[in-house]
Amino acid sequence: MRYRSLLTLALVAATALCACHDEPPPEAPRELPPTARSEIVAQFEADRLAERHPSDGGGSVELVEAPAELHAGQAARFRFRYTAGEQGIAVGGAVLFLAPPFWGWSDPQTRDSRAPGFCTVSTDAAGVLLSARQADRSLLSIEIGGRPLEAGESLELVYGAGDAEAQVDIYAEHDSTFWFRVDGDGDGVAHLIEDPPRVDIVAGPATRIVATLTSTAHPGGSARVTIAALDEFGNKTREPRSFQLRSEPEGLFEPFTLDALGNGDEFELEALAAGTWRVIASAALDGREVSTRSNPLWVRDDATPIRWADLHGHSGLSDGTGTPDDFFAYARDVAALDVVALTDHDHWGVRRLDEEPELWNGIAGSVARFHEPGRFVALHAYEWTNWIHGHRHVLHFEPEGPIFSSLDERTDTPPELWEALSGMNALTFAHHSAGGPIATNWDFAPDPVLEPLTEVMSVHGSSEAADSPQRIYAALSGNFVRDQLVRGYRLGFVGSGDGHDGHPGLSHLDPRSGWRRSPGGTERVGRGGIAAVRCDELTRLGVLEALRARDVYATSGPRILLETRIGDAVNPVRIASKALDDSSEYGLEVSGTAPIARVVVVRGIAGDSGTAVETDVVDLRRQGAPLDARISSRVGTLPPGSWVYARVEQEDGALAWSSPVFVE
Repeated sequence: MRYRSLLTLALVAATALCACHDEPPPEAPRELPPTARSEIVAQFEADRLAERHPSDGGGSVELVEAPAELHAGQAARFRFRYTAGEQGIAVGGAVLFLAPPFWGWSDPQTRDSRAPGFCTVSTDAAGVLLSARQADRSLLSIEIGGRPLEAGESLELVYGAGDAEAQVDIYAEHDSTFWFRVDGDGDGVAHLIEDPPRVDIVAGPATRIVATLTSTAHPGGSARVTIAALDEFGNKTREPRSFQLRSEPEGLFEPFTLDALGNGDEFELEALAAGTWRVIASAALDGREVSTRSNPLWVRDDATPIRWADLHGHSGLSDGTGTPDDFFAYARDVAALDVVALTDHDHWGVRRLDEEPELWNGIAGSVARFHEPGRFVALHAYEWTNWIHGHRHVLHFEPEGPIFSSLDERTDTPPELWEALSGMNALTFAHHSAGGPIATNWDFAPDPVLEPLTEVMSVHGSSEAADSPQRIYAALSGNFVRDQLVRGYRLGFVGSGDGHDGHPGLSHLDPRSGWRRSPGGTERVGRGGIAAVRCDELTRLGVLEALRARDVYATSGPRILLETRIGDAVNPVRIASKALDDSSEYGLEVSGTAPIARVVVVRGIAGDSGTAVETDVVDLRRQGAPLDARISSRVGTLPPGSWVYARVEQEDGALAWSSPVFVE
């Protein structure tokens, strides 16, 4: 019997979708966009309508053998005992085992006893015959033959039964879940067993250090430094150690030693002197000296606070890692973020937010526990995972907000979603819009109030333009964000991780996202994303105001500092055409986290089909690739409808984008 993939259709539990409002706005019929994944929607709908037999999902599972402690990426063996429920399992029925399907667990298989993930099955029930096979990538089907498995009878599954055992997830987390489903009557429709076994995974040994510094401060003020020691996969470690710290250049503080755990230890720097500063941190890790340079700090009289936000990431509630509490704790304590949103999928994963209100309410509980105005802003959010028009994440700026499902026919198009959110303190963001899993259908003009920004960079790559480094995979020509500026859409730029590793704010340090270290110690930064938000008030409404005003910029993860100028305007989002003349220049000041290779200034005009887009490339490698630079590019007189922005490229692969300035 063929069981449908638990990564598409069989990931769906068959319960009704939420119905959150009454009358949808009328819409004219239209053709589907070329990137629509209609087959996925059809599979979800078919599973939603499938009838479950009373025996489906019956019984219980116990983890009877496992190591006392599991380390990320290790090999291990697990023994499970399934006990049949009151209805038993008919001949032709099956127990389905889904190893955690994301991010490192070995696929369960019965073909090769020498390979990881090899499984064996057995039963003491006389006359019951078991047939195990790999039904899909992470799915093992154990079919019942001979006679039914009666109530109270059991079978055992050993996952990792061979010499290679099974590889554990590479990301440390709580409650990594072994999922089981039961097809009790053999009709090919299965249901999840309640209370599946869960295990915790701890980090491996520390291999690197991350030092995070407040980005802006006033002379005489203070700044916070956060030190974390991470393992090779970016997991936080908890081994006591000594860190040596000094300022770059000298003079911000006297060098000192910090004895700490290295899992997000903080200290304050007081009485700051004006200038551009960084912190160098070093420690002995596994017998070798490891050092790191922090992000830059601008200490200035006119410094506007820059708040760092990762507005897009996933936990184990969908296709990510760990619990919501794990996610928020890492964001605050390890990545030292100011703002974060957990955006688990509305209907993608083993369980579903739009079908199980307790999951959505549980996220709200985590948000409430971690939210601390003035220190850390936690947002209630989700991903509207629409397989027809593209994915968007939805952020609420109140303690709680509703979830509008992308499978509900009343909110399954962008205009219907915006209509449902109308009047709320909420925002939506199109992401991986140029390609990736699915491109955005830009035929729907973004709502100017609810969608003033777009995510140009994440672990999927850059959606900025076809000429961008780290360009997104499966890119669709004409679907880049720059193409939409030409189309006349006014969008500010943010980056966010879209991380599935449980490491908000630091997804670019994941080897699976491209991070690597050369034998000489030079780092190459991977794909990620983060948003720089300029706002005085670190509250939900303060952040919302800055986002709606497009007072933001984007990076691929590192905390690069940018300031733009046109004439006397600093960090403008719009400027009058009459304020420009032939001598007008676009100025950019940048302080990097690594040597700056070049700056590309891009300008164009709405409605010109892209033929008038121009780029001015400033190659800073000719100046020795400095850490700090000021550049200018003459833009002259720009007609209304024009726009201009800059892209910064570092030698380590990190990127940053200023938000466009729109000429009126």
